[in-house]
Amino acid sequence: MAEEVKVEATATPAEKAAPEVAPKEQQARGERPQHGPRPQGQRPHGDRPHGKGPRGERRPRPEEPKEYEETVVEINRIAKTVKGGRRMRFSALVVIGNKKGKYGFGTGKAAEVPDAIKKALEAAKRNTFELHIVKGGTLAHEIIGKFGACEVFLKSAPEGTGIIAGGPVRAILELAGIRNVTSKVYGSRAPINIIRATHNGLSNLKSYKQVQALRAKAE
Repeated sequence: MAEEVKVEATATPAEKAAPEVAPKEQQARGERPQHGPRPQGQRPHGDRPHGKGPRGERRPRPEEPKEYEETVVEINRIAKTVKGGRRMRFSALVVIGNKKGKYGFGTGKAAEVPDAIKKALEAAKRNTFELHIVKGGTLAHEIIGKFGACEVFLKSAPEGTGIIAGGPVRAILELAGIRNVTSKVYGSRAPINIIRATHNGLSNLKSYKQVQALRAKAE
């Protein structure tokens, strides 16, 4: 049988002369400290599965409650003819409300649709109004709102009727918090005129106490 020859690894003179460097000194130099071989079957990050755990999981961002709900009523494209050609822009009409008697509306113009909507939202938040809602989620009495050539007739309705309105009138009544009402639009059908006429009617509504005070003065 052939005899096994054991060969011992001998260090070179350069390796013998090189001093041992501590891990902290290696880090200070910017070098990566060398560790021993990893045991077989052990993961690089220990027992924690890759991509999961405290570092791997994404923390859900807390959702901030919205102060108002918004509805985009109309987006219109505007073309302006200038010396160099036609310049296209967009205008947006937005209605906001908290469904608790507070509502607002605004318009915005920009070169892109998202920017126009953003401007309209900011304008609507600066232009808010409050509305008195009576029992049953309806209006205190019937009213006619006017703006320019547009007239909007609003009439209170019993529980279960719903909002009998279309387009801009429905948007502003829903977000204001009114649940039962009937309406009719006369004259101009421009959305901004309808909304302003509706706002005119809602702002002229009087509560029961206000009507009693007016009757007392009349007597």
